[in-house]
Amino acid sequence: MTISIITATYNSGKTLRDTIESVLAQTYDDIEYIIVDGASKDDTLDIVRRYEPRFRGRMRWISEPDKGIYDAMNKGIAMTSGDVVGILNSDDFYSDSHVLERVASEVANVDAVYGDIHYVEPDDMSRCVRYYSSRFFCPWMMRMGFMPAHPSFYCRRDIYLDGGLFDTSFRVAADFEQLLRVIFLRGIRMRYIPMDFVTMRTGGASTSGFASHRKIIRDHMRAYRKNGIYSNYFFEGARYLYKIVEVAIGRARSLF
Repeated sequence: MTISIITATYNSGKTLRDTIESVLAQTYDDIEYIIVDGASKDDTLDIVRRYEPRFRGRMRWISEPDKGIYDAMNKGIAMTSGDVVGILNSDDFYSDSHVLERVASEVANVDAVYGDIHYVEPDDMSRCVRYYSSRFFCPWMMRMGFMPAHPSFYCRRDIYLDGGLFDTSFRVAADFEQLLRVIFLRGIRMRYIPMDFVTMRTGGASTSGFASHRKIIRDHMRAYRKNGIYSNYFFEGARYLYKIVEVAIGRARSLF
């Protein structure tokens, strides 16, 4: 079973080495690694070229202007040839060298698998500031804005190609809208893996303050309307109460 991993990059020179090294460290080697670059102006492409020989033909990449990260992800999906597709952002890295091995062993009889992720500060990656567990996720919870941790989500390629691409008109939460379609409406078969998949640096589109969360909520409401699903702002608000508890647990973990 081939697993396709997609990394979208744009001026990612400061973090991309960690991302690529974590892919190379995986114990499962039936992979293809696809990098979709948005015409970076820093040393991103120099790093890609330097690492390419170490993949021994398993890496492919392009560099051209795009319409944002979700457009880049769609380009990457179109380039894949594997059985299963996962996305690893250019400022993130795998938390464990056995992640893809677990994915391959668990996805055989389902359409998708997912697990946990955790967030760290860019200047202190040893300290967890939030642990995002998908353990208690159920599809009905998507009415409240919950979803599996998307960087841990590995789905069969045919589901992506059959109406599962990202809607690029959603600038912040296209990942939520995409999962709303494939999980809530389509009802794909999924399995949770109790494992920390990915380490994420804070400061991305989903972790950069109050203004970004307002945009996320607006995108969520639009996603419900687009797909004919009822929800409201009260339901969405309940998710933030859960997040407060989650952040507190994450900080407690970092003390021990």
